[in-house]
Amino acid sequence: MSAQKGSLFLLKIGDGGNPEAFTTLGRLRATRFAIDNAPVDVTTKDSAGMRELLAGAGIQSMTVSGSGLFTDSIAEETLRANTSSGAIANYRIIAGNGDQWAGAFLITAYGRGGDYNSEETFSLTLESSGAVAFTPGA
Repeated sequence: MSAQKGSLFLLKIGDGGNPEAFTTLGRLRATRFAIDNAPVDVTTKDSAGMRELLAGAGIQSMTVSGSGLFTDSIAEETLRANTSSGAIANYRIIAGNGDQWAGAFLITAYGRGGDYNSEETFSLTLESSGAVAFTPGA
């Protein structure tokens, strides 16, 4: 497999419609995600002093974070509205090879900033709420 361009790694926000349309948060400079599998420890006295974990148990979650240029786009307006209301909305993450993750997320952090001689920026963190569907790329 060849290397993938980071600019092809996209975060899209749903509009809540039916059918739902997704818009790319287009001025992100960095986007990343992590999937966490919280382990369930089943260690006992019979474990010979080594930890044992229960397969297929525990809580799985996904965290998405990003930062980029603030442009006051429609997608950013939706993002700010979801932040202010605490709404859980649908998002898609698309990798350069076409892999996709889609699900409902809560914005747990949103910030904006700027230096006197530079552009205004924003950052965000999303936490999954419910199942996140994975679709492999073509």
